[in-house]
Amino acid sequence: MEQSAVSQSEIQCNSCGGQCAFDPAQQDLLCKSCGSLWPLATEDDHKAAEEFPFNPDAPMEEFPGLQGDQIHQCETCGGAVVFTGSALSENCPYCNGPVVLGIEDKAYATMALVPFRVNRDYATHRITDWVSRRFAAPNDLASFAEDGRVASVYAPFWTFDSREAIEYWASYTTGSGDSRRRHHVSGKMDVLFDDLLVPASEHVTPLIRDGILHDFRPEYLRPYRAGYLAGFAAERHTMPVRKGLRLNKQDKDLLIRNKIKKHVGRQNARVDRYRTDTTGIHYRRILLPVWILHYSYRGTAKKVVVSGIDGRTFGERPFSPWKLAAYSAILTALTMALGLIWGATGIL
Repeated sequence: MEQSAVSQSEIQCNSCGGQCAFDPAQQDLLCKSCGSLWPLATEDDHKAAEEFPFNPDAPMEEFPGLQGDQIHQCETCGGAVVFTGSALSENCPYCNGPVVLGIEDKAYATMALVPFRVNRDYATHRITDWVSRRFAAPNDLASFAEDGRVASVYAPFWTFDSREAIEYWASYTTGSGDSRRRHHVSGKMDVLFDDLLVPASEHVTPLIRDGILHDFRPEYLRPYRAGYLAGFAAERHTMPVRKGLRLNKQDKDLLIRNKIKKHVGRQNARVDRYRTDTTGIHYRRILLPVWILHYSYRGTAKKVVVSGIDGRTFGERPFSPWKLAAYSAILTALTMALGLIWGATGIL
């Protein structure tokens, strides 16, 4: 399968002409042939954190452009990824399904990315440790996980900033019984949202999102360059900003409701309704690094996700029904024993 000519030239070793791959430990390109290191950092790296204003009243937003990349389409989930350098694989990093070479397609330009800071060995260590610590896991879970496949992918995200001028109507109750009363309140407040992460792909599942959501730091962002992708797969940005804003609105709803409850001063308050005037929207199109273990336990596909930023690990796992039954029996026996002891001593 062909690679993009531009990408190949950017990851070629200047000493021996061999192919380089990005080394998360060094944060540089490492030649796989002669071992030479080639720096990727530039004086303009700080510009990668720049945010771009969005005008919701504009009649039209930017159009996607032709990126010149070879797209590999998953036959199972439909995901479209780009493989750079030695990252070429026959399997989708999202679902482990087979991928086939697709046609060159249009995409939006990625503005920045957070390079992998966790390498494959450490990600594998984190997965092994996570699996070994699962409560009531089947005894053979580790062996099934060891037979799985670990894949890496740069997943597409947006970051959104906005100012919200909120007007709300809420209610809460006090007292109980005949003295129970419901109180109605209203108020106004201003809220600033900064760097809210929103997945820019339907293939970024909640599990993948949770695996990386808490690790994002704008200072880790670097300009989008092929060198950072060398040896890794990446999904491109294909969704318009307006769709990202709709998804962001859904995420903000829960955050706004919690902030209203805090403003009212009662966590048991019920938010009856609110309206908000949104201004100052800024965004970025970025890529974030994720390691994903694909394994099958007795015919059921499961995933374990490791953040490529700091190694935070989340996953799917089976439970042993025998262990759950045993733990339940032990807990029941302990409860009965404590009841007998308390009864015999006259405490109860």
